[in-house]
Amino acid sequence: MDRAQLQATQKPLKERYREEPAAALITLRADGNLDEEHIACKVDTGRALVEAGLHPATGGDGSAACSGDMLLEALVACAGVTCRAVATALGVPLRGGTVTAEGDLDFRGTLGVSKEAPVGFAAIRLRFDLDTDAAADQVATLLKLTERYCVIYQTLQRPANLSVSHHVQPGR
Repeated sequence: MDRAQLQATQKPLKERYREEPAAALITLRADGNLDEEHIACKVDTGRALVEAGLHPATGGDGSAACSGDMLLEALVACAGVTCRAVATALGVPLRGGTVTAEGDLDFRGTLGVSKEAPVGFAAIRLRFDLDTDAAADQVATLLKLTERYCVIYQTLQRPANLSVSHHVQPGR
């Protein structure tokens, strides 16, 4: 896709989002299943090899993974693995369960339709549905420690210092 194709694809979306701001508000979601025997979380990406591309709300055709989906999938995977590891370390009986992440985006921001609309997630919700007979205090400790030790959760909670660099290959 070249610049002209991108602009042509995005133009009607941008116009729609200017006229109907609510149409740019989309909730993404990722789901994972805690492994019943191992310290693992299975996250369904729907693809063996993940190719990232534009979300349909920004002109993509839906054939490639959206990086927003991938971020939520990473959160689900990390939280699921951390939960399973903490449960194992504490001896909390955990037969399985699910981890779900949902994130709210306003695509007007990323498309430059509105300077007031944020670029990125406005809110992310992480939910655990656990299959366990553990006492309420054990579950509370499990979730508290999962939150504390989940790398992706902590990175989102307290953003890392980011930097951007580049290198240009002349003549290519």
